[in-house]
Amino acid sequence: MEAWQLAWINDSKGVALGLLMNRKICGFYKDEDDDWVAMLACHHGQHVRNNPPFTNRPWVESAEGRAEKLGVELNCVRCDRFEFPDGLALYKQTPEFSESSIPAGLLRDHSTKTGTWGLIKVREGQLHYTAGDHQQVVDESEAGVVVPNMLHSVAPVAQVRFCVEFYRKEEV
Repeated sequence: MEAWQLAWINDSKGVALGLLMNRKICGFYKDEDDDWVAMLACHHGQHVRNNPPFTNRPWVESAEGRAEKLGVELNCVRCDRFEFPDGLALYKQTPEFSESSIPAGLLRDHSTKTGTWGLIKVREGQLHYTAGDHQQVVDESEAGVVVPNMLHSVAPVAQVRFCVEFYRKEEV
C-alpha cells in the first residue's frame, strides 16, 4: 500500500485519528451553475465535476454512475478546516462547566457520533481544545468547532466557564 493511501486512519469504531477526514457520499445535487455536488455524511457538499483532463469523473454524468458512488468516501476539505456546516439545528446543550466541574470524559479523547457537530462556547476564561493535530485556545471571541467522529479533548487554561452545544440536521 502506498503512503498516500494511508491518509485516513480509524480506530476499531471508525473514529478519526488523523486530520484528513474522509466522509461517505450520501447523495448528489446540482448547484446554481448546474455542476454536480456530492452531499457527504458530515453535511458538507463537495463538487464532483467531470472536467477532463483536470478531473476525470465520467460517472457523475449518469444516474447509474452516481448511484454506484453512494457510500464511497471522499476527503472533506471543509472538515479538514473545521468548518461548521450550514443548515444544522441545535438539539442539545450541556450544563455550564467550570475548571473544577469539567467531567473527566471531556478531559480525555472522546468523539461525537456521525452527523453530530459541536460548538464549544466559552463564557469566561480560556479552554485548550485539542483535536488530532489541531490545537486551539478557545475563549469568548470564537467557539471551538467539534467535527463528527474526530477524537478531541479539552483542558482548562485557568478559571473557565463553558458549555458545549450539539447540532445535527433537522428531522423532516
